[in-house]
Amino acid sequence: MVLLWVGFLVVALWSSGQPTATTPPTSIFLLCAAFAPVIAGMVWAVVRTARPAGPPAGTVWVSRRGAPALWAVVEELARAVGTRRPDHIRLTSEVNASVTEDASFLGLVPGSRTLYLGLPLLAGLPPAELRAVLAHELGHYSRRHNRFGALAHRGSAGLDAARQAIRDASAANDLVRMYAGGPQALVGLYARVFRRLTRPVRRRQELEADREAARVAGADTVAGALRSTAVLEQLWPEFIAEFLTPMRRAHGCVPDDPFRIFADLVEAPELRELMAEVLEDAVRRPADPDDPHPGLAVRLRRLARLRMPPGPAAPDPADLEPLCVPARYAAEAGRSLFSGARDTVPWRDWLALLAAERATRILTPLAEAVRTVEHEEAGGERPGPLTIHRVLRLVDSGRRMPLARALNSRLAAAGPAGREPLEPLAAALSVLIGAQLVAGGSAYWAMHWTGPSTLVPPDGLAPETIRAWADTAVRLPGQTQRLGLHLAALGVDERSPLPDRAEAGTSDGAPGDEVRNVSIAPQVSEPARRRIGAVRALALTVLLGLTGLGYALWSDRGEPTYPGGPVPRWTQQPGGPYGSDPAPGAVPTYDLPSGLPTGLPTGRPLPTGLPTSRPLPSLPLPSIDIESLVPRRTP
Repeated sequence: MVLLWVGFLVVALWSSGQPTATTPPTSIFLLCAAFAPVIAGMVWAVVRTARPAGPPAGTVWVSRRGAPALWAVVEELARAVGTRRPDHIRLTSEVNASVTEDASFLGLVPGSRTLYLGLPLLAGLPPAELRAVLAHELGHYSRRHNRFGALAHRGSAGLDAARQAIRDASAANDLVRMYAGGPQALVGLYARVFRRLTRPVRRRQELEADREAARVAGADTVAGALRSTAVLEQLWPEFIAEFLTPMRRAHGCVPDDPFRIFADLVEAPELRELMAEVLEDAVRRPADPDDPHPGLAVRLRRLARLRMPPGPAAPDPADLEPLCVPARYAAEAGRSLFSGARDTVPWRDWLALLAAERATRILTPLAEAVRTVEHEEAGGERPGPLTIHRVLRLVDSGRRMPLARALNSRLAAAGPAGREPLEPLAAALSVLIGAQLVAGGSAYWAMHWTGPSTLVPPDGLAPETIRAWADTAVRLPGQTQRLGLHLAALGVDERSPLPDRAEAGTSDGAPGDEVRNVSIAPQVSEPARRRIGAVRALALTVLLGLTGLGYALWSDRGEPTYPGGPVPRWTQQPGGPYGSDPAPGAVPTYDLPSGLPTGLPTGRPLPTGLPTSRPLPSLPLPSIDIESLVPRRTP
């Protein structure tokens, strides 16, 4: 494609300097200018990915002194698979492990080796399965897969970067967008063919690495590691989208070690059924065409049929120590997930904040329902935050059903059909009581990953007891006073509002009263703005340069020449048909070419090619006297 663009450029400039050119080829100049950002982006993408790249952004280098246990396990497994240990270990925030080698001369000269290990794997895999994953990656070194794999990866990455460069250039300029469809389709077709050719080799290499890992860690352990990794690949993005991102938007903070919280999620008993469904779906799902790894079902079948030669037995999983790294490495890697977070809190405090957030979600619609019923009752809203006293006052005054209907209309989930209408109101009141107990420090919220958090009340009191108190007060008239006595015994003030975040979220003011700037115009980031300016500048520079050079060549072109024979010499001929000519030598004439006949042959009729015939007889023409027909003017 680059050569094609250069050919168009040369042809355009060559045609501009031709003597027969009436105008410079401005349409070709415009085409070359439109293709210039596309070609430049493709060349830069290929050059950038062809050379050994530095460590990816967001990875954390682990020194031997900082994590001696991890380095010891990696060196042990490297000796077991018969290869040289990696020179560097870097931690990532992805559910993945990989190895690279900066080999030169098409992989013929070995280079520096780096092992990339995802912290979600450290947090979610048992020690034996984590060793199997490491043995699999080191098996690529022992089988020398990294040499071909590096070239295939760089080629695929270069093609992806070239396609992205074309998309960025076309999005930055309308002129480039007009002509970018052809190059993008061509690069996409080439990328598809490239992956189709390299995919069988890379998938065979993955199966060979599974065999090496099974020889060291055991086939069953490797199969378990594959299953667990498939589940973690689904849970980690959901954990970020469902928990980390909403909390960051709501409170502007992230945990200092999100991987510890992810380990708590993986070990939660309420997720066992969900993880089994995720694993079943992963086994049924075929491999992605662009994925160099075979399908999970294929790899599990190969491991089940594997017959390993006798060798040293794999270590007992119960005897293995959990692998961990210092907290500073996890904190540094965790900051790369959300670089724009305003605050970082200890992960235990963040988990408690998350539990409270999930438990007290129902308080916001409860506060809105209380305001609505009070407005209907008194003709205006009463100022002040949500309290237990305001809810109980409406219940005592016979407004429990309007309050329940107002609450049910504001709940996001209507719940099962036929549900008791007072049930959500009783649940909301029990949550409000629990929030007051947590605010007083006598209780706390226990995290539940698939539903609302559960209240852990003070010693000697079961969570069902508080729910029973609230249910009785809502359903039976006159029981609110007994609930007040129970709360007083626990040290809860009915008129006390919820502090801090709970008060802000359930006050009478509308949630989120802060002023927000709303704009319908799309926000353009600074890198996108720089890219747009660079594309415009490059296209304009090429267009002006080609136009100027083309017009310079066109204006300096020579006069056109026409084909013709030799012109005979002009001679002088005196005399002429129009009187006397000037003196001899005054009027030049052309000499007739020599060798031509000067007369016609005599004695022989000229051949006409037509048959001779008798001459046609002449017919006499009648004479007409018209003088008698023309009127004469009389004097």
